[in-house]
Amino acid sequence: MTNLKTFAGFDVSKMFFDVSILINGKQNAKHFSYDDKGLANLISWLPQDVHVVMEATGPYYLKLACHLHQHGYAVSVVNPLVIKRFSQMRLLRAKTDRADAKMIANYGLAENPPLWQPPAGYIIKLQQQEALVQQLQKQRTALLCQKEAFTASGMDKEMKLLLHKLIANLDKQIELINKRMEAIMEEHYHQLLNNVISVPGVGKKTAIALIVLSGGFVKFSNYKQLSAYIGLSPRIYESGTSVKGKARICKMGMSRIRAMLYVCAWSAKRCNQPCKELYERLVAKGKSKRLALIAVANKLIKQVFAIATNNTIYQPDYARNICF
Repeated sequence: MTNLKTFAGFDVSKMFFDVSILINGKQNAKHFSYDDKGLANLISWLPQDVHVVMEATGPYYLKLACHLHQHGYAVSVVNPLVIKRFSQMRLLRAKTDRADAKMIANYGLAENPPLWQPPAGYIIKLQQQEALVQQLQKQRTALLCQKEAFTASGMDKEMKLLLHKLIANLDKQIELINKRMEAIMEEHYHQLLNNVISVPGVGKKTAIALIVLSGGFVKFSNYKQLSAYIGLSPRIYESGTSVKGKARICKMGMSRIRAMLYVCAWSAKRCNQPCKELYERLVAKGKSKRLALIAVANKLIKQVFAIATNNTIYQPDYARNICF
């Protein structure tokens, strides 16, 4: 499957998707509706020996990717940023669905991306619940800010009671979804969850978020990849002798998990001995406390990844022997 010479690029949106097949440099393109009829027409039109490539476009690609995988197609799912940089490198100006599909097919032909495997049903459920909790928490924060603003400008009892009920209802829904997530984690990741929360400073919510993000720590081959995906890896900004920018974290990942790990770092610098030593050493060198906390957050990722991949619990005396 890895030596296929025919690639099909898919540009997927909510209602439609465009397909471009490259055979010996020639393009065969078609437009489909994203419904049962369109999916049936796709299977009857698409040759079986093509390697399908598509972007991970929010929630829309998943159903199509799973459908093609079930029908025996080789499927690759690529980060949209990778396709964007690939297009920019070729100085392309056209921006249409058909042109994008052709570009994705060209990317497949040039890079031969690795094959994608559909996630288990409970993983999809966990990801959806995690996304819903995140959205509900944003609504809760917005209501709290609104309540504070109304209080400052004068708010009657009726409005105060309404906001109180709305916030309480969101709290109830968030708690309910968190309990459902914990139940799924206990069923499928009981030992892994216990291992991860054994790391001093890492709570259950953060552990669940990391397990969901990493697919049980099987989506990444090392902790550096996980750190980069979250957006905590440092980025050096230097060029020649004149440009010497400060190293900063590359905030291209998950802001919510990044914030959760930052909060965990506050706890870890007190109760996690390797993290405490790292924090104190950096502060003693004159580094800012914020930078030191980010370094501690990265240390936590390294510890958690080692714990998860070695299938063990945290042991202070053994910590430095498993690449902490």
